[in-house]
Formats: sequence, structure tokens, C-alpha cells
Amino acid sequence: MVPIVRGEGAWLFDADGQRYLDGISSWWVNLFGHANPRIAAALADQAGRLEHVIFAGFTHEPALRLAEELVRVTPEGLNRVFYGDNGSSAIEVALKMSFHYWRNLGQGEKTRFIALTGSYHGETLGALSVSDVALYRKTYAPLLLEPILVPSPDTWDAAPGETAAAVAARRLQDLRKTLQQHAGEVCAVIVEPLVQCAGGMRMYHPDYLTGLRSLCDEYNVHFIADEIAVGFGRTGTLFACEQAGSMVGGNEPGEKSASASHAPGVRPDFMCLSKGLTAGTMALSAVLTTDDVYQAFYDEYASGKAFLHSHSYTGNPLACRVALETLAIFADEPVLERNRTLAAHLARRLEPLRQHPNVADVRQTGMIAAVELVRDKATRAPFPFEERRGMRVYLHGLTRECLLRPLGNVVYFMPPYVVSESEIDHLVEVAIEGIERAVA
Repeated sequence: MVPIVRGEGAWLFDADGQRYLDGISSWWVNLFGHANPRIAAALADQAGRLEHVIFAGFTHEPALRLAEELVRVTPEGLNRVFYGDNGSSAIEVALKMSFHYWRNLGQGEKTRFIALTGSYHGETLGALSVSDVALYRKTYAPLLLEPILVPSPDTWDAAPGETAAAVAARRLQDLRKTLQQHAGEVCAVIVEPLVQCAGGMRMYHPDYLTGLRSLCDEYNVHFIADEIAVGFGRTGTLFACEQAGSMVGGNEPGEKSASASHAPGVRPDFMCLSKGLTAGTMALSAVLTTDDVYQAFYDEYASGKAFLHSHSYTGNPLACRVALETLAIFADEPVLERNRTLAAHLARRLEPLRQHPNVADVRQTGMIAAVELVRDKATRAPFPFEERRGMRVYLHGLTRECLLRPLGNVVYFMPPYVVSESEIDHLVEVAIEGIERAVA
């Protein structure tokens, strides 16, 4: 274990004074650098006013203001906000709320969920129930619900010469067939828009989101967008769902200002947010949904119709104030424009790896990039998991002042937005060194 004692910008410092360039944003949460002075000042100010209060029958200004801001910057029609503690709790809320909605409408036979192969949505029991990563799921399988899995639109599975858009179209047909058979028992389809992160940074075309929205409407099921990891600028737009139905996608991220009212693209029925919501400073999540869903629960507390789901720290004032400052930074600074420049620089630096004999794929969506290591490039034969080739890259990185923690044999880059081009150069150089050592 490395004992970290402080952070500054994109860097972490341990007890011995060794520093590490945080190439993964400390598991994808940090946006604007460690110990960001603007966020720290907001947190300190709020701590001197109100640290916490019960969020049942009481409320407070930071929670109200944050709800208003989230409604303003997310897709139009997401007018209701439910607070939670972390990403997994947000998923739990969305799953329960979807099921309970249909029950309140007299459709209690809807009890199942559709998820993508390779999906990951968290590690509480409900979130694991709609996940498909064996590493996390297999031990607890006897306790879990069984999802209905449909093939991911991941472009890794493209046939020779097949475009990402064509893969998305083909997989939408698979989803249609599944809905034709199961829609009557399905509450919702849940996806991570554009990038399946913990599943190996698998990426797909935004056309899939457009088609998914249409199919959910056609077959009367909910669309749950898990933007916990991909939201707040990671994919090039403020939210990944914005890229559906537009010319934006892949390595050409568009720009969406947090000062604008409502996002383009598709509107899910539930949008789950966390991680970047507080720029990695406090634990907080939010689930946004529609007036239609809200009205289905509007009743007395003990009626059985009202939605009962609570956490001790729901709507914590400190976390809400930090989240407000996070959104203010997006509004005040050209964050997405700067990210576009950084993403293009990262793409250029990674380009030579496409020719490496042990690299099967180099893929990127905005500020998320991944390199897939394989034993054989031609056949894509993987390295056995137990050989831990990706972990060797991580261990090498630690000797060269870099935090690059892989997903199996996928080496990925998801740095804070304050990273410089020279720091990106260092991350890529160290990763290449580590890959050479790992596959030797």
C-alpha cells in the first residue's frame, strides 16, 4: 500500500515525498486536480455554516440550488432529483424507482432488467444484479437477480470492414428481438452511454443511444443512463447522452457549456450521476428523472405507493456545495474546449502503439483512452489473466512517478482535466515502457 499524504493538481505525494502522476483520476472521480483551491474554499465556507441536517421534512440551500442546476444542464425533461451517497446507491435508486413506478401503474409483472454484456454498474447487490463482469459478480451470484443480457454494441466486436455505426445498428436489432420477447416483464434497459468503463473501456457509437431511446418508447420500458463514470465532460460533452443523434462522437468530442440550459441528444428516463459530480472531493450521487415518474409516487408516506429510500447522509450540505462549485467551474472556464485539445494530443501520442505487435486496439472517446494488450495481434489471442501483464505496467509506472492502474490487460488513460500536454507525454512514455517490459 502506498500511503498518500497530499495532492496537488494532477499529482499525488506519499509519506516519503515520492510523487505520482494520477493518470486515472483516482478511479475516475477527480476532474480539476487534487486539493483544488476553489473547491477547497467552497467546502471550508460551507463547513462553517452547516455540515449536515436530516433530509426528511428539512432541506437546505445547497441541495435546492444543486437540484436547480442539475435540472438546467441535463437533458430537457429531467426535472426531478433524488440524492444518494455514491454511484452504486444511485443505481439502486433507479432500479427500485423503475420497478415501483410500473407497480404503481398496475404492471407489477415488470420485474426484470435488460443490461449489456460486459456491463458494470456497481457492487451493491442491486447494482451487481445488472452487471456482467464475472470478477465482481461470480462470488455473489446466488444472491443476485438475473438480468436479461443483450450483446454490447462495442466496436471491438466489429466484423472486418464494419463501421462502428453498423455495429450499433446490428446490436439494436438484437435489442429489438429481446424486447419483442420480454418487454412485458421488463422494467428498464440500463447502459453506460458510449463507454463501458469497468468492463474494459469498451466503446460504441452514439447511434446506439438514439435507437435505444426509440425502442424503449416503442416497447414501453424505461431507459436508465448510468453516467456515473462518463458524465461531466469525460466523453467530450458534459454528458455522454448529448452525443446521440448528432455528428459528435468518438475522437471528435463536441462542446457543451454548463451554463447552457438543457443538453441536446437523447433524454433517458433516469440519469445516474456521481464521481465527477463533486470533482472527486465528497461522496454524493444524484438520480434525475421525469415529472411522469415523480407523479406516479405522489402519495402519503405509508401508502405503499410513495417511494421509500433513504440514507443518513442524503443531500449532505458539504457535498452539495462542492458539487455546485464543480458546475460553476464548468460554467466559468472553457473546460470542454481545453479537454478537446488535450484529447487530441493524447490521441497523437498513442497513435504509434497501433503498430505494436502486442496491441490489438487503441481506442478513445474524449478524455478516455485505452490500449488492449494481447498475446497475438492477428488472432487477438489474449494473455491469460493470471499472467497479470497489465499489472506489470502498473508496477513499472510506480517506479516512474505514474499511477496507471489497468483493467486486466487493458491499459487506460483517464487523467484529471488539469493535466498538461507534457504530463500526458510522460504518462504515455511510461506506459509504453511498461508495455514493452510486460510483453517481453
